[in-house]
Amino acid sequence: MRKWGYMRLGCLALWLSLCLAAATPTPMTVDKLVTFLRNAVTSTDYKYTDLDLAGFLANVKMTERLEDHTIEELQGQIRLGPKTLARLRMLRDQSQSLVAGKVLPPPLPPKPIPPPSAEEQAAILDEVRDYALTYSQSLPDFICTQVTTRFGAPLPGTRYGGAVGDAPHWQQFDRLTIRLSYFQQHEDYKLILQNNTPTQVDYAKVGGSRSYGDFNSVMLEIFERRAETHFEWDHWGTLRGKRVMAFAYRIPLSNSDYHIGVEDQKLSITVGRHGLVEVDKETHKIMRVTSVADDIPANFPIKKVESTLDYDYVELSGRTFLLPLKGNTIATASDNLQKLENEFRIYRKYEAESTISFGDETNAPPVSDDKTKETVDPVQPPPPPKKKQ
Repeated sequence: MRKWGYMRLGCLALWLSLCLAAATPTPMTVDKLVTFLRNAVTSTDYKYTDLDLAGFLANVKMTERLEDHTIEELQGQIRLGPKTLARLRMLRDQSQSLVAGKVLPPPLPPKPIPPPSAEEQAAILDEVRDYALTYSQSLPDFICTQVTTRFGAPLPGTRYGGAVGDAPHWQQFDRLTIRLSYFQQHEDYKLILQNNTPTQVDYAKVGGSRSYGDFNSVMLEIFERRAETHFEWDHWGTLRGKRVMAFAYRIPLSNSDYHIGVEDQKLSITVGRHGLVEVDKETHKIMRVTSVADDIPANFPIKKVESTLDYDYVELSGRTFLLPLKGNTIATASDNLQKLENEFRIYRKYEAESTISFGDETNAPPVSDDKTKETVDPVQPPPPPKKKQ
């Protein structure tokens, strides 16, 4: 019976503190010791120092012989500090008269969840399509604060961008605070602040990168029948505490309504796109859409465009809706990068005379990185083969 083959990390801190405070030695088998150290070093809830672990080991009494090869194998699996290693070697020396202990292998990872069958996927995508095509009609009239932050960076691998593969050195250009109203299924953008300074400039004339249509057009362009979007299963994941099903999609240029442009050069082109649609497992509503532009001509100033739009549950007028949470777009030119971050804050019922003050931005905390961080299930089985038509 593998009683000690697994230890819950939630109990780790309490057990460690009790062991350190105990007056009598704590008896441990080799397997129990190894399992404890694995969990302590890999814990994400608590950060144990080398001194913490060495202090714990000072109060341990082995009930089995600890051998060199066990310490070496453990050191190869996890990072142990010098004080911890010194204590392990002392335990090895003290336990030489005991019977040799056995180390059980770590518990196997959970078995991957198989993807839905081809029939189930088709039914799910039909539900998602119905949701996407009626999304705008389902929303109440509301306003929110959109905070747009614009960045630039030299392209890595160019003269000022560092080596190829380096992370971009982003510099903030400006920050726009916008009153975004959604009334009778139409969006209206009114620029309120630019770099925290009140302004009367028209949002359409502010210049630089901007985005529109986050509340409707993104879903429509992917799920309209005439787009003939091709979908395939991609993975299971977890996003904002919800189990999600991710489907890869691709829209050919011939059916696409996706446009990118360079305003100061009065250039605009239509491109294809591909990406992921991530769907709540329970409700089959869209939690995230990612897009990558395809078929950009070689002579066009923009070489690559990637975007992500996250939706989250928001209570509005006594009901719960999935509304945009945060959007990111990165455009790559021949020697520079531009990034646009949109955060949607303070949703409330639409009123024609509603205003946004300077305090609206400062009172609403920015969207934390944890809210947009996805955990992807590892080593997922391949999707089942599709039936021949």
